[in-house]
Amino acid sequence: MTGSPANADASRGLETDTGPADDMDPADDLPAEALELAGTNINVQTYLATDYLNHFNEIVMFLEMIPDMPDMFEEAKAWAPKDYADHFRDSSFKDKALAIRAYDAAPPRYRRMFDQTVARMNEQLVTGLARIDAAIASGNDTELAFLVQQVSRSTQRLIDVCSSIIHGNVRTMSQTQIDEALA
Repeated sequence: MTGSPANADASRGLETDTGPADDMDPADDLPAEALELAGTNINVQTYLATDYLNHFNEIVMFLEMIPDMPDMFEEAKAWAPKDYADHFRDSSFKDKALAIRAYDAAPPRYRRMFDQTVARMNEQLVTGLARIDAAIASGNDTELAFLVQQVSRSTQRLIDVCSSIIHGNVRTMSQTQIDEALA
């Protein structure tokens, strides 16, 4: 039998879509639980929100100020890991209750990679802040500048990985690629 795949499907009694319907709403293709997310800043595919990354963007900003303003380290030291739900509970994010519920229902293929990347970022930041503190205490400005740059850049790369996951790009973010980005 020759012809297009759509014709082959039609010959087997299957409905086919031969083109976009002008009256179709893109929300019609969303699972019921994702419909509530439409029109919010929560991704309808992953159920995750980029607002959580503000927690990490803030520490990167403080880190980048430390070489020129060492007293900013006190602000950076006040930073602590915060899980997704706590971040939203403490935020002024408009849809914070929805963000928490959506996270709990996030598809495992996104949630697992996201949580692993966040855990790695938290570990890296806690360790990095301790090393920066030691460099400040030793008075070694060269070491301090190097450490701040290293921690800041590697954290920013992981923020980028998280952002990619939030936007549904998990296929391009394997653990090997995360490791390579941090090398």
